[in-house]
Amino acid sequence: MRSKCMLNKNFDQDRYVQFFKQMCRIRAFERAAIKAKDESLVLGAIHPSIGQEAAAVGVCENLNKDDILLSTHRGHGHTLTKGANPKAMMLELLGKEGGNCAGKGGSMHIADFGVGMLGANGVVGANINIAVGAAHAIKLKGEDKIVVCIFGDGAINRGPFLEGLNWAKVYNLPVLFVCEDNAYSATTQTKDTTAGGGPVARALSLGIPAETFDGNDIISVDQAAQDYIGRVKKSGPHLLHLTTYRLGGHTSTDPASYRPKDEADSQWSNDPIARCHDLLIEDGVSTEQLYQIGNEAVTEMTRVYEIARDASFPPALDAYKDVQNIGDPQTEAY
Repeated sequence: MRSKCMLNKNFDQDRYVQFFKQMCRIRAFERAAIKAKDESLVLGAIHPSIGQEAAAVGVCENLNKDDILLSTHRGHGHTLTKGANPKAMMLELLGKEGGNCAGKGGSMHIADFGVGMLGANGVVGANINIAVGAAHAIKLKGEDKIVVCIFGDGAINRGPFLEGLNWAKVYNLPVLFVCEDNAYSATTQTKDTTAGGGPVARALSLGIPAETFDGNDIISVDQAAQDYIGRVKKSGPHLLHLTTYRLGGHTSTDPASYRPKDEADSQWSNDPIARCHDLLIEDGVSTEQLYQIGNEAVTEMTRVYEIARDASFPPALDAYKDVQNIGDPQTEAY
């Protein structure tokens, strides 16, 4: 596994201050979403990405607005970093009017086509073949952009992983696969259900270049993403394997009692936000500036939560909009 956390004379302080801000915004949004769930304002599951912020920011900050992104059920951080409005996102989570998907998608199906976010997905691995389809369309149309498909370690054991990577390589499509590996497939340690060398070995077996990086090291992820995005544009599909850890349960209400005792507590020492904080302090950024950034993120997302909490639900008749009409069914067929 490659890691590039050491500072050097080329360290771009302004860039990583911005990344620190974005990671703080993701965490503040997740905590606001958990609050909404705890107050029964969300009628579906919330899958927080607390502890995985560097993977989201390090990859998505390197995308252009018209690049395409597909995410997972744990996709708030990816969506926010791609440029989605956090107010519209929170309205969506609460099923309110003004949400990204008019309140009909919720947390696991949030999308924002205006910033190239084609959607999260509640079906593990299902986003992989959608991403490959989008990449094939880009190639056929001769467009100068790429697709990034983020999925978890559990997805590599499902059929779409093999199907999607095979198709991408056969047609040499402009897609970057990103395995965000938090070591757990829901409530099961992925190592207990995964044969062989995991996502890198499987990608390499199909001729797709792949490598593992420390997904909690913002510099490592950023540099890897820059490198691999450039490679995708020149030579087709690649895979990034980012090791990370979710500091909470699979969902916001999951106590994660299946994890070894004290495992999560020990992982807080590897918190990507804390690690970025220490790097910036080492480079001369003041504690006060970073504290202010964190406070501003909490203030922003608290306000977003309050707006969504007090917002109206869509009119009842809107439930009939966006429903495909295939004509009158032939009753003889039933």
